[in-house]
Amino acid sequence: MQISTTARHCELDGELRQFAHQRLEKFVRFARDINEVHLILTAEKFRHTAEITLRLNQHELVSRDESTEARVAIDLAADHIEEQLRRHKDRRIDRVQRARGADAPAPEIAPGSDEGLEEE
Repeated sequence: MQISTTARHCELDGELRQFAHQRLEKFVRFARDINEVHLILTAEKFRHTAEITLRLNQHELVSRDESTEARVAIDLAADHIEEQLRRHKDRRIDRVQRARGADAPAPEIAPGSDEGLEEE
């Protein structure tokens, strides 16, 4: 996974860049096919805007958040991307399970039968 950062109208100090990279590297646990993550941090007067673009093999996820502090803006945008990735992963798992037939209803057991009960 390649992580690139861009700062517009401001500079990213080493500590903030390291925080962003650590936060963005955690996305790998949701999808292994992440090709690129691009963080754009923009400063306008008192407002910091963080935009994260995440490219998967077949999809592109985007999140944009703003705050008065750059670290908070990055954290909020990362939270939204994480939620999108979580939903994407759930959809993938659900699709695979439906293809395997996991959605088939469980067999019904007649009342009074001992089938399905464990003996002690």
